[in-house]
Amino acid sequence: MKHLFPLRNPQPDVENFLKVLKREKLPSRVPFAEHLIDEEIRRLVVEDFLGRKWVPISENRELYYLNFIEFWHRMGYDYIRFSSTLAGISFPSLHSHGEDTAIYSRGDREWVKSGEGVIKGWDDFERFPWLELKDEDFTPFLFISRNLPPGMGLMVSFSGGVLENVMNKLMGLVPLSLLIYDSPELVRAVVDRVGETMERFYLKIIELNLPNLIGFFQGDDMGYRSSTIFSPEFLKEYILPWHERFARIAHENGLIYILHSCGNLEEIMETLIEEVGIDGKHSFEDEIMPVVKFKEKYGDRLAILGGVDVDKLARLDRERLVDYVESILEVCAKDGGYALGSGNSITNYIPLENYLTMLEVGWRFLG
Repeated sequence: MKHLFPLRNPQPDVENFLKVLKREKLPSRVPFAEHLIDEEIRRLVVEDFLGRKWVPISENRELYYLNFIEFWHRMGYDYIRFSSTLAGISFPSLHSHGEDTAIYSRGDREWVKSGEGVIKGWDDFERFPWLELKDEDFTPFLFISRNLPPGMGLMVSFSGGVLENVMNKLMGLVPLSLLIYDSPELVRAVVDRVGETMERFYLKIIELNLPNLIGFFQGDDMGYRSSTIFSPEFLKEYILPWHERFARIAHENGLIYILHSCGNLEEIMETLIEEVGIDGKHSFEDEIMPVVKFKEKYGDRLAILGGVDVDKLARLDRERLVDYVESILEVCAKDGGYALGSGNSITNYIPLENYLTMLEVGWRFLG
């Protein structure tokens, strides 16, 4: 089946995107938003649809970045989300490995080791090679900014959030759960060191004075399907104050602060809106709270990005997927404050056909 996407003549308009998200104007078309698009999907589009040569980041960073830009541009996005991961800035972590059985398999899939971390005590904390963030580490952000097509904006993020880095990379979920009670001073020290590193990262980004920077799109998964991973009290005391600081940096510089966080966050949503000051929320799952319900409850207070449930995006046939996406747009899109996208990310187990179908439904909806 022939698709509209990739677009032949994209006309990105990031100013319009921002006005729609802020509910300053009604949308003339539905804007798109994603937090993450797996490399396997991007490579498939770049090679088979755009006719470009795929170059791994390990071989040539600049050519890899140019393909990255062209993908986001031609798929109809008004911005690019560029994570510090792609610039080589991230904390190390421990992983388990297994076969990747996805449609567009990468061969090997990694899982975080929840029962083990690299920081187990104060000696580990003192010896840990904490990130220094040198000026040369930020050249990829300059390259991306200077090569964006006219009309496109840039949103940046640090690799992993405060909780994610502490829980998944540095201490491990199970050890962290115990250390919260056995050694809260150590937990506080690790959390604050991560937060300080992320704060320095964002301040460095501000120093670059990138002309097309529109915001920070920070991920930090804090919930399970039934509740937050740790108690709301822990999150409010240890984690959310750091997000408040990142949001303040954004707002003081005329930028937006979008939070991607999976799971059931109902117990901390008021804090995220009123105290942290997030401008938008990303990551929705129908089994927790469908995006249409979230829109009805919170849509007059913050922007909503995504919401097409990943399970449905991966498994529905075209007819049912079209009906499902249209049902979301009928509730969420017409009065602004919404951008269409997946409920989490475009993974390598989502059929490309379904991803393209979602975009086309959105492109035609108000046309």
